[in-house]
Amino acid sequence: MNAVDRREVTATELGTQVQALLDDGMRLALVAAHEDPDVFRVVYMLTGAGGRRVEFVLRTSIDAPTVPSLASLSFPAGRFEREMRDLYGIVPTDHPLPHRLVRHKHWPTGWYPMRSDAGPPPQFGPTEGGYPFLRVEGPGVYEIPVGPVHAGMIGPGHFRFSVVGESILKLKARLWFTHKGLAKLAEGRSPAEALPLAERVSGDTTVGHATAFCSAVEEALGVGVPEPARAARAALLEVERLYNHVADLGALCMDVGYGILNVHAQRVREDVLRLGAELTGHRLMRGGVILGGAELTAVPRAAQLTRIADDVAEIVELALQQSVVVDRFTATGALSAQNARQIGVLGYVGRASGVDIDARRDHPSHPATADVKPALRVEGDVLARFAVRAEEVAASVDLLKVLLPELRSGRLTAELPDRAVGSAGAAGSGLVEGWRGTIAHRVELGPDGRLTRLAVVDPSFLTWPALPVALQGMIVADFPVINKSFNLSYAGNDL
Repeated sequence: MNAVDRREVTATELGTQVQALLDDGMRLALVAAHEDPDVFRVVYMLTGAGGRRVEFVLRTSIDAPTVPSLASLSFPAGRFEREMRDLYGIVPTDHPLPHRLVRHKHWPTGWYPMRSDAGPPPQFGPTEGGYPFLRVEGPGVYEIPVGPVHAGMIGPGHFRFSVVGESILKLKARLWFTHKGLAKLAEGRSPAEALPLAERVSGDTTVGHATAFCSAVEEALGVGVPEPARAARAALLEVERLYNHVADLGALCMDVGYGILNVHAQRVREDVLRLGAELTGHRLMRGGVILGGAELTAVPRAAQLTRIADDVAEIVELALQQSVVVDRFTATGALSAQNARQIGVLGYVGRASGVDIDARRDHPSHPATADVKPALRVEGDVLARFAVRAEEVAASVDLLKVLLPELRSGRLTAELPDRAVGSAGAAGSGLVEGWRGTIAHRVELGPDGRLTRLAVVDPSFLTWPALPVALQGMIVADFPVINKSFNLSYAGNDL
């Protein structure tokens, strides 16, 4: 990755400079607040193709902190700002949608959990009041509440449908029921102590978050990862992409009544999970990515990968031969390219709507990933999201076969210093194309080498707002298959 371009800006300069980079094709990937002894410091990280990264640093009063809202320039900026206000009390001035994002009604007024003076979590109390849901009124309009508790192992989330007959007029998704305070838990830990937290940001994205975290720490410490370890990380990322995409392909078939294909897909997913266990000793591949490199207990075989690709290709072919499947997927939950770009959607959801963003190519960590050609569709419907997943399975197997000659078992690491050069600490960031899309981690290390700040952006945080847009005009019975075609993470969002 290229070196980051870090610039100090004033409140009056921020909007103009951010707009210039947005106009140049960059996107706002992360906003992170920091509490220094005498000021709040807010870092805005923008990223673009060719490994470009720019960070703007804005300082504000610690007694009455404010920042100019960028919501009119960037929809993701507005969400980052609302999150920052809820956790730090930093107010985005002139924000067009000022109500809370993270805070639930039991959070006491004036308690900001990321601040140093927050203290232990106080007793719950109805001090914030109910969430200000927009009510849709009119003849025949009624509401359908779903969740926050769901059947199965997914996290909690509340969906409120405003409906006429079967037609959905509006959906509001309310998340953050299990806000974990992960960034606060990381403070004061050594990078090695914080790595298990990163692996558990979202359980199905162990490798993605671990790689982004380790890359950020390594950049802060000025450590170069050996090429064999880069190849191993790239390979583990593709194995993680495989088992998740295969599972989703099967689940989408299940949601339209083709259960036998889901059974076969889960069989293939089990094969890939067992492959992960062979490679790292853990089915979700915990421990495969380590600070300074990677550790493999085995190397995949080309025949294993070919069999996986062939099985998935057969499942996809059988699905697309069924008119019932194709009819239910086509034009269902369509997300336009314009909406996807304005919202800031990432990953397979974005690529199915023509958004050509892929960190493997745009921020390559290994030469082989720089040649990745992302699967793209423009229809933006369930069928497009199904097709993108299917093509990504084939591309992942092809990339794994390219990486095979460089893979070897054992511990492949560079030596890490205890702390950054100099006495003031250091900062670093990591950008990784996880299976749901681009993951961003940013760390700051103190003079003792321990974390003073960890900021994490899972792609689900940026993509969740697109789900209600895709559901407008659909019928209630379409919700399960549209929701599964997005398959966003509650855990990755509710940090």
